[in-house]
Amino acid sequence: MSFIRYFTACVAACAALSALAEPPAGVALRERQAQLAPEFAHSSFGRPLKLVSTETGEQLQGSIDAVVSQPYALAREHLQQPQVWCEILMLHINTKQCSASANNVAVNIGRKLDQPLRDSYRVNFTLQPLDAGPDYLAVRLSAATGPFSTHDYRIQLQAIPLEGGQKTFLHLDYAYAYGLAAKLAMQGYLATVGSGKVGFTREKPGASSSPYIGGMRGVVERNTMRYYLAIDAYLASLAAPPAQQRTQRMEAWFAATEQYATQLHEINRDDYLAMKRREFTRPDS
Repeated sequence: MSFIRYFTACVAACAALSALAEPPAGVALRERQAQLAPEFAHSSFGRPLKLVSTETGEQLQGSIDAVVSQPYALAREHLQQPQVWCEILMLHINTKQCSASANNVAVNIGRKLDQPLRDSYRVNFTLQPLDAGPDYLAVRLSAATGPFSTHDYRIQLQAIPLEGGQKTFLHLDYAYAYGLAAKLAMQGYLATVGSGKVGFTREKPGASSSPYIGGMRGVVERNTMRYYLAIDAYLASLAAPPAQQRTQRMEAWFAATEQYATQLHEINRDDYLAMKRREFTRPDS
């Protein structure tokens, strides 16, 4: 084989190996990010973010695409760890306790205010690292059952590096299914204390004066946003000294939710911080 033919063959082989380095899911996510980039520049959220939700039969799903300012290497290193997901999930106002062991993340879900753990509901998630390459990350938390008749919970995160790895593009899916008991309980909530709660999607897309959706889709949109903001707050807190990180992410999460007070405001800042400090220091949290 001549040198030219040998060199050409090597280039072709290297190109093929390079194409294989990023899995098809990573390629699809990169294409998605490119398609969304113009929309991000004019996002109504005040940050590069898009949120959509669906309700199909007894299945609810919220999805967020977003660019975060933290390096991809941090996301790749931390978001495969069960204990890290406890730190993230504990920021949510309804998470009362979390413990991690091996690939299990056990979460107690309750009211927005303080309550004894015996009055909360335990959801046992299994953490599955699906892929963790230099160009694509995918992790999934799944739980077979939840409170009342909810089931098939899934929190799935995918990520790719942007700007040479200095930023990260995230795609987050949060989904679960519900049965009759959960449907009746939610209808009761939405007809009483939750009657004024709304999501982020307009009833008439593109019409800024149109009311926001409510109901079950409103619920899943609010929770998807809370989980996304918790991931963002966790990653941002890693720049602080370790002893200050938890406090910083609690404060950052609350401040971020207040940017969307119409949907996410529940209690004032001091009450939230005091409650979370107590909840974080419970045994096994």
